Amino acid sequence: MADPAGIVWRPTPEIAAEANVARFMRRVGAKRYEDLLARSQGDVAWFWGEVERDLGFDWYEPYKDVVDESAGVMWAKWFVGGRTNIALNCVDRHATGPRRNKLAIVWEGENGEVRKLSYRDLSVLVDGLANVLRARGIGKGDAVGVYMPMIPEAAAALLAIAKVGGIFVPLFSGFGADAIEKRLKDADAKALVTADGFLRRGDPVLMKEIADEAVNRVPSVATVVVHRRLGELAAVPWHDERDVDWAEAVASAGTLRATEPMDAEDPWMVIYTSGTTGRPKGSVHVHGGFMVKVAQEVAHQVDLREDDILFWFTDMGWIMGPWEIVGGLALGGTVLLYEGSPDWPAPDRLWSLVERHGVTILGISPTLIRSLMKHGDEPPREHDLSSLRILASTGEPWNPEPWLWTFREIGGERCPIINLSGGTEVGACFLSPTPLTPLRPTSLGHPALGMAVDVVDDAGNPVPRGTVGELVAKRPWPGMTRGLWKDPERFIETYWSRWPGLWYHGDFASIDAEGNWYLHGRSDDTIKIAGKRVGPAEVESILVDTGLVVEAAAIGVPDPVKGESVHAYVILKPGVSATPEVEAKLAKAVAEALGKPFRPAGIHPVRDLPRTRNAKILRRAVRARATGREAGDLTALANPQALDEIRRVTEG
Repeated sequence: MADPAGIVWRPTPEIAAEANVARFMRRVGAKRYEDLLARSQGDVAWFWGEVERDLGFDWYEPYKDVVDESAGVMWAKWFVGGRTNIALNCVDRHATGPRRNKLAIVWEGENGEVRKLSYRDLSVLVDGLANVLRARGIGKGDAVGVYMPMIPEAAAALLAIAKVGGIFVPLFSGFGADAIEKRLKDADAKALVTADGFLRRGDPVLMKEIADEAVNRVPSVATVVVHRRLGELAAVPWHDERDVDWAEAVASAGTLRATEPMDAEDPWMVIYTSGTTGRPKGSVHVHGGFMVKVAQEVAHQVDLREDDILFWFTDMGWIMGPWEIVGGLALGGTVLLYEGSPDWPAPDRLWSLVERHGVTILGISPTLIRSLMKHGDEPPREHDLSSLRILASTGEPWNPEPWLWTFREIGGERCPIINLSGGTEVGACFLSPTPLTPLRPTSLGHPALGMAVDVVDDAGNPVPRGTVGELVAKRPWPGMTRGLWKDPERFIETYWSRWPGLWYHGDFASIDAEGNWYLHGRSDDTIKIAGKRVGPAEVESILVDTGLVVEAAAIGVPDPVKGESVHAYVILKPGVSATPEVEAKLAKAVAEALGKPFRPAGIHPVRDLPRTRNAKILRRAVRARATGREAGDLTALANPQALDEIRRVTEG
């Protein structure tokens, strides 16, 4: 019998009693989750202080105050006066304590190779690279790029850089030389840690040659540490003065030195996102705030416990890579890493990974699910997925059909989908349910604990329930970027200048009558037709829900009468032909759902859509190519050839 409120999942009494967030509620005396959420938003110092004490982080020197907002909400400082280190909390304390023999990392290569590292094993790997970096003069405040596949050495590099007090600069493993060069230059990087290559769809991808091309144009980089992942499969060029073989250098690096005590506000990571201009934006994250915020999310949202295996299908160059490593390991959990494609050598590869390693918490993106759905229901049904208890997602808004497919076919209607949303600059998320939240398809539930967010109109005033508006934050949070690297003015202009005291996030959101939160796409992608606004995600969901379309990108194109008209670029499902009848049916579906003014002026079938390296569809690039405008920074684009097809089908 259908739930009249549209709820498809509710926590069982067992989940409601045993979830980490339920334990935390008992600790702080909260009778209802709604009460905890309200207090966490109104008294952020109380909440984050309780979180830090509950999760039990190690400090070289205790902090004096949880938060200091004396310089303004945009420059808030957290855990003031405290000294700690992400490496201390993610590896050192476990490697010398009761968890030293517990699995920290399980890794599978695309060729089926498996490695398992205990916390003691991981500590040896981290300490070895830290010694190498120190021997090459890398220390506190020095930026180090990491351009590696998802292998244990990538996690070790993150932690080794933190250990010596350096600044970790993650670089997507699929980047070309230009994208790497821009980020290393902007960060004034002194070193790069890379691999000779990795396997992708059975073929070696040679990273060292790309790294060399980039580093040759970055004079500040004097050291390149190379892990030989492929070995004999990759004969790499070598520069004796600059290049260091990871294994050989570790063998002769000498005596281990202690982890560097760092102020809670010292930078530990600069992670870049694409900007609307030609220069990427470097978000600055710090040792104390980032660590506490993401560990709280991994504990309270995806509910990581002692025996869990957390696997987020991601890359270290996307915020979810550091999120998985720092959050999972700070809590003493086990994380699974995988270097290859999710559907190679067969469409069931991702589901076989879950079965083979007993994954209990699986993180995916809506884009990934849509790409796997085209293979049908059989691939997941061929595998025992009963180990799963939590599904999690981020990256973009869901369409109902893929959400329900994931809930039914992957989670067996027993696993909640913890749909969380934030961003690289947020350092974590603004919105997220927990295992205590009854779930409706595609909803994000409610604000994340400790996140004072709202939905406002163009004047910055809260909108009525059911109305789409701008997502904003009203109070600071520990994971918030500490500005943009070397560009504080751009930070203020981008996030704080639209409304005084409110963080402008650039996402459309709404809250329904029952208090459930939804996202509707980027507000800078808004389509404005005859004075009315519609988010592209709304149009795209309608197209996908017809059953004819796998993915879509809707944009506004200048129109002399209506201001803009809708044009949709669609990837049709296998077996669906690009005929005038199909295009008319798709346009009619949008018109019937949204009204005749929103009927697309053009439906354009394409083979692919331009995507960032973390698989997000880059509507900005679609719109620019379709209208002849400037696209801004495209270094994060994974498939630039898709833009050529956009232009071709647009021009007819």
